[in-house]
Amino acid sequence: MPTNVNHSYKPEPENNNNFGVLVLLRRVLRFFVQTMMLMVLLFFVILLIFRWVPVPSSAFIFQQNSLAKQFPKTYLPASYEWVDWDEIPIHVALAVIAAEDQRFPKHWGVDMVELKKALAQRGKKKRPRGASTITQQTAKNLFLWNGRSYIRKIIEAGMSLGIEITWPKQRILEVYLNIAQFGDAIFGIKQASKKLFDKTPQQLTINEAAMLAAVLPKPAVSNVNDPKPALIKRQKWILKQMKQLGGNAYLRKLK
Repeated sequence: MPTNVNHSYKPEPENNNNFGVLVLLRRVLRFFVQTMMLMVLLFFVILLIFRWVPVPSSAFIFQQNSLAKQFPKTYLPASYEWVDWDEIPIHVALAVIAAEDQRFPKHWGVDMVELKKALAQRGKKKRPRGASTITQQTAKNLFLWNGRSYIRKIIEAGMSLGIEITWPKQRILEVYLNIAQFGDAIFGIKQASKKLFDKTPQQLTINEAAMLAAVLPKPAVSNVNDPKPALIKRQKWILKQMKQLGGNAYLRKLK
């Protein structure tokens, strides 16, 4: 007798499909974790190198030079030159701390006190106050991009902690003073002194140091040689804060 053969289609068990998806997800997750670990490792290697080696450039300087190449009639190439800590006057460093981050010696990259104040002002009619520390600004200028973004802020906070762990406070301030923007396409205290005052950093007066610190929030549109009343007002406020901080003795806390 002929044998009855069942030729009907039998679908693959659904469990096999689910297993394949799980395997793929695990591979993607493993690749993501390994990539992140590699990036973190590379970040700390770069920090260890730049703990002693002068920083040759920054993300902001690179962006400025890229714009200058693309639109040479609109943008100037970056002016930048490294200067060692020993050649930076104490009152220049103090002016920047007074202007940007008076709790710089105390925090670990993120100033929680200022952050809470900034968050409390959100939603009010007042312009939100800034809460970025010198360490955060160093991380942003050195590795990241400009503009307001929660993603950038999160990355910036993580990098700031890494910088605080790897570099002493004095080194953080030294790098910041070298890569901060002080004018249109002018980066670092050495080029700022030269182009804006025709001086070396050592020749800067206290008033000039306070004026340079005053432009930091809006360096591209501020003119230290023809300052607007708001800029002069900020300079005077910085000079007052420098005295209240205790003058040059305040920087001993960075040791």
